[in-house]
Amino acid sequence: MSKLTHYETMFILKPTLTDEETVAQIENIRAIIEKNGGEIASADNVGTRELAYEIEKCKRGYYYVVYFRGNPSGIAEIERNYRMNENLIRFIFIKFENKKEIASWTKMSDEAAKKANK
Repeated sequence: MSKLTHYETMFILKPTLTDEETVAQIENIRAIIEKNGGEIASADNVGTRELAYEIEKCKRGYYYVVYFRGNPSGIAEIERNYRMNENLIRFIFIKFENKKEIASWTKMSDEAAKKANK
């Protein structure tokens, strides 16, 4: 099996979702990442924020960041699922490759884990 790559994914959910729907969407996305070979290290629930510009008639969005390790081949399937989700208004994947980037990923992941455990 190939070596797992470090990734960060940030996505924005529509602000019109109820709290229960938001939690369900986050759990669904986490399940998709794990189903496609991703090992979630930590997550940062940023919450509702003002968008820099209006997207799909939304001025605010619910931000969530997941730090995970996975196979590059699984990213395409995760992205396909993101695109089919009508409650996601934006998303991004960031790949961390060299030692300096991986050290940065580890630091951010640890900070998100500490924040989640407060």
